[in-house]
Amino acid sequence: MSNLIAPKVTYLHDYQPSAFVIDEVILQFDLYDTHTQVKSLLKIKRHSDSQTKQSDLILHGEHLTLKSISLNNTLLDDHQYVVTPTELRIFEVPDEFHLEIEVEITPHTNLRLSGLYKTGLHFCTQCESHGFRCITYYLDRPDVLARFITIISADKTQYPVLLSNGNLIDQGQLSENRHWVKWQDPTLKPAYLFALVAGNLDVLTDHFTTQSGRVIQLFIYVDQGKLAQASYAMQCIQEAMRWDEEKYGREYDLDIFMLVGVS
Repeated sequence: MSNLIAPKVTYLHDYQPSAFVIDEVILQFDLYDTHTQVKSLLKIKRHSDSQTKQSDLILHGEHLTLKSISLNNTLLDDHQYVVTPTELRIFEVPDEFHLEIEVEITPHTNLRLSGLYKTGLHFCTQCESHGFRCITYYLDRPDVLARFITIISADKTQYPVLLSNGNLIDQGQLSENRHWVKWQDPTLKPAYLFALVAGNLDVLTDHFTTQSGRVIQLFIYVDQGKLAQASYAMQCIQEAMRWDEEKYGREYDLDIFMLVGVS
C-alpha cells in the first residue's frame, strides 16, 4: 500500500483575490558569514475588490526568526500578533498602513535551495515558486504585485558584487570593510521574481541598442575563471532582445540587463 498523500485539487472557480495588496516593498539585507538580517517595510492597503473582508493580516513565512514588528511606527506587543511555522497573523489591522518587520535567517545552513542560500562562496536566491516566504514575512502569492527597493550590505572583500532587481540607484562604503548598494525596480512584480546575488564574480559586459535608440548595458556574471564561457550567452541575450522588438514590438524597459551563472 502506498503512503503517498494525494495532492489537493485547486479549481479556478475557487480563486479569491487577496484581501490586501502591497504597493511598495523596501528590503534591507545585512549579509554576514553566520546569519543575515532582513528588514522589510511594506506599504499595505485593503483590497477594494476582494470578497474576503478579513480584519486580520495573514502573511506567509517559513524558517524565519522574528525579531520585531512595527505598524505605523508603533512596536507591536505579543498579544497583537501570532506566529506559526508557516504564517504571521496580525490582528485588527487598519485599511491602510506601513508594516516594518525584522527577521533573521541563516543562508549558510539553508540546504533547501529555496529562499536565500549560500552556494560555494556566493549568496543566491531561488524564490519560485514559494521561496520568498523563506526570506521574510510576505503575501507570497503570484497575484500580489509590488514595486521593490532593495538595499544590500556585505563585506566588500568577500562580496564585491551585490546584485538585485532593477536599476542601481545608489551605493557607498561602511565601516568594518563593508559596503552597500541600493537597487530600484520600477516594474510591478510578484515576490517569486525577486532575486539577490552577492559574491566575487567575473563579469562580461556589452550593450544593446533598442529600436528607439536607447542603449542598454548588458552584464553576465560568472564564477571566477569561467568568463570565456559567457560569450555565447551574451549573443543569445542580444538576439532575444532583438526578436522581442521585431516579433512583438516590445522594447526592454530597464537601463541594464544582468544574468548570473554560477555552479
